[in-house]
Amino acid sequence: MALLFASPDDDPVAWSASLRRRLPDLEVRVFPDIGDPAEIDCALVWLPPPGLLAGLPNLRAIFSLGAGVDRLLEDPTLPPDVPLCRMVDSSLTASMAEFVLLHVLRYHRDLDVYEAQQRRAEWRLLLPKPAAATVVGLMGLGELGTASARLLVRHGFTVRGWSRTRKAIEGVRSFAGPAQLTAFLEGVSVLVCLLPLTSETRGILNTTLFARLPEGARLVNLGRGAHLVEEDLLAALDSGRLAHATLDVFAREPLPKEHPFWRHPKITVTPHAAAYCQPESAAELVVENVRRLRAGRPLLHLVDRARGY
Repeated sequence: MALLFASPDDDPVAWSASLRRRLPDLEVRVFPDIGDPAEIDCALVWLPPPGLLAGLPNLRAIFSLGAGVDRLLEDPTLPPDVPLCRMVDSSLTASMAEFVLLHVLRYHRDLDVYEAQQRRAEWRLLLPKPAAATVVGLMGLGELGTASARLLVRHGFTVRGWSRTRKAIEGVRSFAGPAQLTAFLEGVSVLVCLLPLTSETRGILNTTLFARLPEGARLVNLGRGAHLVEEDLLAALDSGRLAHATLDVFAREPLPKEHPFWRHPKITVTPHAAAYCQPESAAELVVENVRRLRAGRPLLHLVDRARGY
């Protein structure tokens, strides 16, 4: 069986070694060295070139290196009948949770305010407040959101979550569906978006939503760039409705050099860096799915294409 690895970001050498160590007879080919496309049985990918997967006539499964598969689903040439599996891995989950905690702590301790004061050479102490005084709202309570919520609870924050269906997570107040979105947003001082990108969530971070948050709330978008209406964010920051935003995902990536987000004093930009899986742990899932593919058994973490995740 031959597997094609294609990613502009992940380390092909480390991935190939981890896969072969667990499944020595698996042939790993690294894009662009495909060889005969008809010999490829499965593909392990992150942001593959559009049309690449459609050119593999005997492809039997697609394994995503990321938890989100929206970019794959946006490829109109994506083979419609080939099973698509998302990545669920402890290293991916842990890195996202720590990234969420990092930025919640940053806002909880007013580091964005101190950075602004530094630019003005202003010395002014803001007395720390207890963690419970900071209300964190997590949009999206899937694998990543649930792990992030639990970590925030352990650090003493007041945590609430909003998702398509109600979830039971100890220490987290759960809200579900459009009818409860307004109630969820009330009192949230740091809003974290970890939603999957679907037709229902596209553009959800907009003026209407920002108006439902307390004045001076902060935003952390780690979902997808298309969740955010960029002009609405800039207006909310300039008016003081929002105090600051941390953005890791963007409608266009890499973020164009001329984009106003780079230079806005109330925005922190990171280059889609929040969470990546480590081959040493994530290869276990890939190998298990290869074995299942060989045996004709159901694959793990299949994506519902109609739902988008």
